[in-house]
Amino acid sequence: MAVFAMLGSVMYVSKMLMEVAPNIHLLGVFTIAFTVVYRKKALYPIYIYVILNGIFSGFAAWWVPYLYVWTVLWGAVMLLPRNMPKKIRPVVYMTVCACHGFLFGTLYAPAQAILFGLNFKGMTAWIIAGLPFDFIHGVSNFFCGILIVPLISILKLAEKNFS
Repeated sequence: MAVFAMLGSVMYVSKMLMEVAPNIHLLGVFTIAFTVVYRKKALYPIYIYVILNGIFSGFAAWWVPYLYVWTVLWGAVMLLPRNMPKKIRPVVYMTVCACHGFLFGTLYAPAQAILFGLNFKGMTAWIIAGLPFDFIHGVSNFFCGILIVPLISILKLAEKNFS
């Protein structure tokens, strides 16, 4: 449990350190790597991150979609085959990470629509207005995704040495 608390804290600290660059962060990288290594237990550090975000930044309307947007990425990774050829793993993980970034505003929108009383047209306008930010998010997630496979290797080595 302490390891998962530490990993969730690392997610939060990494986000705080990278806030100077909007929509560029390592959260997708961590979510994918933790899911590949820890499977269902990856939800522990993911939700520790989400709760830390609420504690330090406020449990406001912006926070509500965090209750599910990271779980969507976790679920997508859980659906990937575990025995993928080594050569395609980096590209697959980077692509999944990028797709989550590109779709972040769309995933976020339903909660915002419910919380702020938007109809479908209003929600669609909200999504369209956020497309430039989602583009930055997706592209940066793709390039940050280069770190996923090395992080998976480090986590597996640490697991092996401490088991």
